[in-house]
Amino acid sequence: MSSAQQAGEYHGQAQAKTEQLTDSAKNTAHSMADQAENATQRANQSVQQTKDHNNPGFLQQTGEQVIHMAQGAVDGVKNTLGIGSDKK
Repeated sequence: MSSAQQAGEYHGQAQAKTEQLTDSAKNTAHSMADQAENATQRANQSVQQTKDHNNPGFLQQTGEQVIHMAQGAVDGVKNTLGIGSDKK
């Protein structure tokens, strides 16, 4: 096998490995975004339940602030990865 053939083979292997790693990273990012969104939804439900059972107070306001910050983080991750609704 000539040097050119070997170089072509190595290039093809490297390209395949790069695509495999890229796909793996995308899958991981999607999974993390989904998990963060699920956590935000659970936190929102928890705050809503607390809101329904108790008078509004400091803890409720803090919980709502945490939810808004978490949702902002989820949206930021989605937009960074290009899977958010604000695709540009």
